[in-house]
Amino acid sequence: MGALIVGLLPAAPAFAAGHKQVAKRHTHSSVGKPTRVSRTFLAKHRSVIRSAPPKPSFGELAGLHGLSDPLDLKSSVALVVDQDTREVLFSKNDSAVLPIASLTKLMTGTIISEAKLAMDEPITITEEDIDTEKHSSSRLKPGTTLPRSEMLHLALMSSENRAAHALGRTYPGGMNAFVEAMNAKARLLGMMDTRYVEPTGLSSRNQSSAQDLAKLVSAASRDPLLRELTTSPGYEVEVGNRLLKYNNTNRLVKNPEWDIGVQKTGFINEAGQCLVMQAKIAGRKLIMVFLDSAGKLSRIGDAERVRKWVENLRETGTTPQGNTVIRQVNG
Repeated sequence: MGALIVGLLPAAPAFAAGHKQVAKRHTHSSVGKPTRVSRTFLAKHRSVIRSAPPKPSFGELAGLHGLSDPLDLKSSVALVVDQDTREVLFSKNDSAVLPIASLTKLMTGTIISEAKLAMDEPITITEEDIDTEKHSSSRLKPGTTLPRSEMLHLALMSSENRAAHALGRTYPGGMNAFVEAMNAKARLLGMMDTRYVEPTGLSSRNQSSAQDLAKLVSAASRDPLLRELTTSPGYEVEVGNRLLKYNNTNRLVKNPEWDIGVQKTGFINEAGQCLVMQAKIAGRKLIMVFLDSAGKLSRIGDAERVRKWVENLRETGTTPQGNTVIRQVNG
């Protein structure tokens, strides 16, 4: 069961841009009156809106969705590595370079954590942090001020895009310096097929491979702050007179059958559903990467399939197909 290698062309330019502690900060923002849309108009055009086909992912355009695998995974790219021995237990298109969506934020968190900046320093959301590429929503309105620690918490746990962008914007030297730090760290980790252009993952030009992401997950799993924030099940932030409740984007962190050390999810149309994790399964610390999965819950289903497969591997000493380790990786 070897790995299939698929190369992709660069994407078109895109986006320009635990604890139950409660932070009390104020929001100063002005919101215009919403535009009224008649019910007649909505009823007339609802069928048209619903029938619009979703934008295909880069993996789908490259034909990766047509490739099957012994575990019947829905992700077109997958990699399972024993963190201690570096043995590859499962690999599927692990060299394919694809958009990685909000998996980007794991590198964003790495840079912020290693920079040793003042975590209690207040950061204010500005108009610059609004997503003008994907037009994603956010409850952090311009004028919202939170300490850096909570911006990082929301970015890693709840994949808050404005929080992630603000972290990059307020980095010493500004956004350009932050992106340079992201790419420098990638090179340091040996992530030679990885490129970052911004800190949120909204840009399809943020690209990597499963092999590279496994190196990032391994490094992130050794950072106590990243472990804590990415696996935090929920968080509450008091902004003005509003109590904002955020949940983890990965439901597995609340599942008692899972022992997750670090994780991150991601999605944009170009990337499909994505998930990376370091988790202890059958007594082994495993790094799992799932990219370009079709269907909102499919990445979770793939993780469950792998978990059961590895547990079966421990019991039988072989894979369901009778194969053992495929190969080893460096890094």
